Amino acid sequence: MEHSSDLTVEAMMLDSKASDLDKEERPEEVLSLIPPYEGKSVLELGAGIGRFTGELAQKAGEVIALDFIESAIQKNESVNGQYKNVKFICADVTSPDLKIADGSIDLIFSNWLLMYLSDKEVELMAERMLKWVKPGGYIFFRESCFHQSRYSKRESNPTHNREPRFYNKVFKECQTRDASGKLFELSLVGCKSIGAYVKNKKNQIYWIWQKVSLENDKDVQRFLDNVQYKSSGILLYERVFGDGYNSTGGFETTKEFVAKMDLKPGQKVLDVGCGIGGGDFYMAENFDVHVVGIDLSVNMISFALERAIGLKCSVEFDVADCTTKTYPDNSFDVIYSRDTFLHVHDKPPLFRTFFKWLKPGGKILITDFCRSAGTPSLEVVEYMERRRYDLHGVQAYGNMLKEAGFEDVIAEDRTDQFIQVLSRELEKVKKEKEEYISDFSEGDYNDIVRVWTAKLRKAASNELKWGLFTANKK
Repeated sequence: MEHSSDLTVEAMMLDSKASDLDKEERPEEVLSLIPPYEGKSVLELGAGIGRFTGELAQKAGEVIALDFIESAIQKNESVNGQYKNVKFICADVTSPDLKIADGSIDLIFSNWLLMYLSDKEVELMAERMLKWVKPGGYIFFRESCFHQSRYSKRESNPTHNREPRFYNKVFKECQTRDASGKLFELSLVGCKSIGAYVKNKKNQIYWIWQKVSLENDKDVQRFLDNVQYKSSGILLYERVFGDGYNSTGGFETTKEFVAKMDLKPGQKVLDVGCGIGGGDFYMAENFDVHVVGIDLSVNMISFALERAIGLKCSVEFDVADCTTKTYPDNSFDVIYSRDTFLHVHDKPPLFRTFFKWLKPGGKILITDFCRSAGTPSLEVVEYMERRRYDLHGVQAYGNMLKEAGFEDVIAEDRTDQFIQVLSRELEKVKKEKEEYISDFSEGDYNDIVRVWTAKLRKAASNELKWGLFTANKK
């Protein structure tokens, strides 16, 4: 009753500044993020007074606008009733009486719905949404995470402002079978902060999931999140590298390499393989630049989003595959990446894409694992296969950047520095053995010592190298 007493945008968004936010976020962000739905069937859950219903109706073949507040759906119909392809329904999305045919919807669109449900109801909704959407179809939802968004006073707060990791886990683990017995799950296409809220509330996160058959899931993403970058492993590696970091040398090497980019206030930086965001926060806070961090690991971005809360700098994060992600040409002043492209098995097309994304005069800086020139040893081949790495010689790596169009390419062999950093990190781990065992486990401690010792041995024998690459776009 309280929520429906004042059917305005301000009341629906619980914000006295809602009109300004709506003008910024609705056309330029939320609607631009939705997968193509022209001529398709759209189910809008929690449609409210129709802030998005009319926009969806202009392109969709059919829109089912659903809300459980009768007065809200009535106002929605009074505003958008001229669209004959919209069906207005007053119903509770969690009710078993709500009948929507399995596999009948191309796009499910939900804006601030799940935060009004209990944890069990969210799990139920994930299952229902997966069943309702067609194979290859999409689920888009946006939620207020971490803390409340409202500026306007409210007598009660029925919302659950969860951490993004909760939604990631529930939807990632959801599976269903169709009538033929084929197994389907949800593959995460995108997850990031809504930019209109980045500098202020920092709590608006959207997700895009696609219904895929289990055997067609993103193999690399599954490997990263389930094997190499499990949540516990990320925290373990962060202990070694330092708060906020998951790459060689942590803050020390970040400070050194960022200094090479000559960042200027107002510039836009793309960090590819941003991890948990430490380098992005450093750049944004110290150089007043806007940083976009992308990473294929859902677990990495979940941590990064959590770490961004409360910071005043301009950083946004997105779960994205850099080999398929699209940005307009000339979008960034700098592209930065730390130890990421060893996972990419076809680098030349990616570097050509980076060249397009950079503005004229833009810069690129990459560190990455490499190998000695010539034919790799059997041990290195097995290491690459086991870790799913694609490694090249330092000069061969630099040549790929030249062939992509970059100029002033400098390819440096930083293996000596790599060895020094690894040695310091390993020494520190050994000194803090008891703390590692207490905070993690003896097995985790032994794994770190084993992995670091193996990397040191490979680097000392020149089988594993570390390269630093800088280049410009004229």
